[in-house]
Amino acid sequence: MAWNFFLSLFDYKTEKYIVATNKRVGVLYRLIQLSVLGYIIGWVFVSKKGYQETDEAIQSSVITKLKGVSVTNTSVSGVIVWGPEDYVIPPQGEDVLFVVTNFLETPNQKLGYCAESPKILDGLCKNNKDCEKGKMVVAGNGIMSGRCLKKDTNSTGTCEIYGWCPIERKFKPQKPLLTNAENFTIYIKNFILFPKFAFSKSNVLETTDNSYLKKCRYDEELHPYCPIFRLGDITRRAGYNFQDMATFGGSIGILIEWDCNLDKGYFNCNPVYYFTRLDVSVTNTTIAQGFNFRHTRYFRNADDESYRSLFKVYGVRFTILVHGKAGRFSVVPTVINFAAGLALMGAGAFFCDMVLLYLMKNGDSYRERKFEKPRDAESSDDDADDRKEAMEQRNLKS
Repeated sequence: MAWNFFLSLFDYKTEKYIVATNKRVGVLYRLIQLSVLGYIIGWVFVSKKGYQETDEAIQSSVITKLKGVSVTNTSVSGVIVWGPEDYVIPPQGEDVLFVVTNFLETPNQKLGYCAESPKILDGLCKNNKDCEKGKMVVAGNGIMSGRCLKKDTNSTGTCEIYGWCPIERKFKPQKPLLTNAENFTIYIKNFILFPKFAFSKSNVLETTDNSYLKKCRYDEELHPYCPIFRLGDITRRAGYNFQDMATFGGSIGILIEWDCNLDKGYFNCNPVYYFTRLDVSVTNTTIAQGFNFRHTRYFRNADDESYRSLFKVYGVRFTILVHGKAGRFSVVPTVINFAAGLALMGAGAFFCDMVLLYLMKNGDSYRERKFEKPRDAESSDDDADDRKEAMEQRNLKS
């Protein structure tokens, strides 16, 4: 018994096919085959390039540089000429940078005593008891001195504080002061590497013309490898007007997409740029729209006293992102996807079998031909019938 089982392991088994002359099931089977074939060829291999090995672990470096000059003339600051070293924060040329387009200045602040702003809730008071000496004003500008400063005895006053005085002026800007900011240019230099394929490239044109970057501006058709953008063009491509953003600031995302089919060669791997405004909501009802922050400039007078000028600056924050994918032909993914397609073909045959055997009118007839009884069982049944018939004949003779 065990020996027979061992020998049966080396038997070769093959399927038995039955030709069913049912046109409806035949048409259904061909449609399934065509659908699977179209999916494999059209979607898997042509659209998704299932014959390629891919690398999405892109390594990237971004270097930025801005150029342009603007002039402001205010009653507080006078005439100021703004260069890149003044309006670009930080000035190192990183992939996240801020360009000043507007500002509010509180000049000549000096450490001393003054009244807290009436807009600070924790700084409001009725008497001196409300201003605990040495206590920090929550979201305020200094430390309470213990005095409540009021115009009259019945009014609500503000606590006296020790801090940088006079405190910051509170008002909203009406228009951008750096009016020429939309004509500033930003140079975005991007280097990418796909380590799996040891493939590297830059978004700067490979040319021997040293004056190319001095005279070109980015254009999808004419100059796709000139990564110099006018700020006004960037916001326009994002769907917004630069002057509308310049008053209160905003945030712009710049996406550099590298989708490289390395089977087509080095020069068919090109960057594509996308521009999006990031500080708006779908409903456009956010109260957090815009972008601003504060910074100071310190100096000393002739008497060696420390002063500072407080700037609340508004501007456009640029965030540069790099995404990419590279693909190259490989036997392994090709075989895997082709085998998966063959498996889908088998699933189609199984589905048609279920329809033929259990949903059609002649399903019983098809099942009898598809699922046959073993020959040993049939011969034993025939022998039993013969013996029964012989016994009946002997009984009749007797």
